[in-house]
Amino acid sequence: MKPYIERASAAGLEWVKSSYSGNNGNCVEVASLPGGGRALRDSKNPGGPTLTMSIAGFDAFVRSVVDGDLNQP
Repeated sequence: MKPYIERASAAGLEWVKSSYSGNNGNCVEVASLPGGGRALRDSKNPGGPTLTMSIAGFDAFVRSVVDGDLNQP
């Protein structure tokens, strides 16, 4: 699996934004990939690059965010 999709808009994926997202435009959207895995993109740049990862990698990423492991000092 490539670590990114260069043109997300060409991928034909169904993107979902969290219900916790506000209207400030600073959102991350997620899509399920046809062969499994997840794709993430910046909602401000829907045609831009997209990060892809396995389902296990996505679950670990979400756990790290929830646990605060990715907070900057």
